[in-house]
Amino acid sequence: MAPRRAFSGPSPAAELAALVLVAGLAFACVPLALGGIGLGWDALNHHVYLGWIADEPRFDRDFLAASNQSFQYPYLYWPLYKLFASGSSGTTGGVVLVSLNLLAVPALWLLARAGVPDASWYGLAMRWLGVALAFLTGVVLSLFDATSNDVLAAIPLVWAVALGVQPMVPRRQDSSGSRTLVLLSGLCAGASVAFKLSNGPLAILLPFLWGFHGQSVRQRLGHVALGSFAALAGFLLLYGWWGWQMWIHYGNPIYPFHDHWFEPLRAWRRGQ
Repeated sequence: MAPRRAFSGPSPAAELAALVLVAGLAFACVPLALGGIGLGWDALNHHVYLGWIADEPRFDRDFLAASNQSFQYPYLYWPLYKLFASGSSGTTGGVVLVSLNLLAVPALWLLARAGVPDASWYGLAMRWLGVALAFLTGVVLSLFDATSNDVLAAIPLVWAVALGVQPMVPRRQDSSGSRTLVLLSGLCAGASVAFKLSNGPLAILLPFLWGFHGQSVRQRLGHVALGSFAALAGFLLLYGWWGWQMWIHYGNPIYPFHDHWFEPLRAWRRGQ
């Protein structure tokens, strides 16, 4: 009698595609079941307004229209503003906004696959459960019925971690591939800080992760330097225009935070 063959799981690409599809349907069920998306005080105070600024800068027309919240990085709120301005229904807007969270699913799957690389159906189930657990915390679930951009701003940081652990997976020992992954991880880390400055305390821990890559001390230090420079480049690339606007109008690229740090620069600028 021939030995019984074990059922192998699907290919990684098919598994990820199915996971994204299932996650998209699950996310869409939230606004569909609720009949829309909630508009809290923050949405009425500054979320829509920040999207308006992203669409059309208003520094020469408004003064503290949303108090200090007027100076947050605005571009992640642009989809909300466009949905609001186009007159989309609450259900349609809710489905579109929660669907943006799907950008985190491949990164979470990569993290789960790094920990559970088993190609069997058991491994697939563990990876899917791991991804599901990432979205089942009370804070994240509450944001599926809100206009806050906290989840969206955290997605590049999740990608930074996911890409940062890939060179440590046994099947990925190629040094050039490791450099590319560290480079991409650094760019994502910088993007996450640009999107939300409060991601900075987490992003500065990533060099410890990059330092695990490489066979020699020189390689490890090279990866740390590469990731750090990439993070700086990613931050400047995505925050640069907004920071320049803040500098032109207020003399502080991260206004209103740490305003005293930039007083010497403003004094020098006035003296020119």
